[in-house]
Amino acid sequence: MVTIKDVAKVAGVSIATVSRVIHDGHQVGEACRARVKKVIAELGYRPNSNARALVSKTTNTLGVVTPKLSMPFLAVSPVVLKKARVKTTTNC
Repeated sequence: MVTIKDVAKVAGVSIATVSRVIHDGHQVGEACRARVKKVIAELGYRPNSNARALVSKTTNTLGVVTPKLSMPFLAVSPVVLKKARVKTTTNC
């Protein structure tokens, strides 16, 4: 798995610069931005969702607890929830 550090090393820039490019920061020159984007594409960099969840303290994950999956309604519920893409925020 390619990390942001790998991208920075190959592009010859700092990790902060790569982060700014990824998040469309305005403090990066166009030539540098193009070079970093090229390296990202070449290496196939994808942000790590687990790392992002640790930093942001959110996972965008919905937990479903059911008594019995053999019941027809409960077996279909996860499919319905996925299609509906219910978006809620809770503080547990």
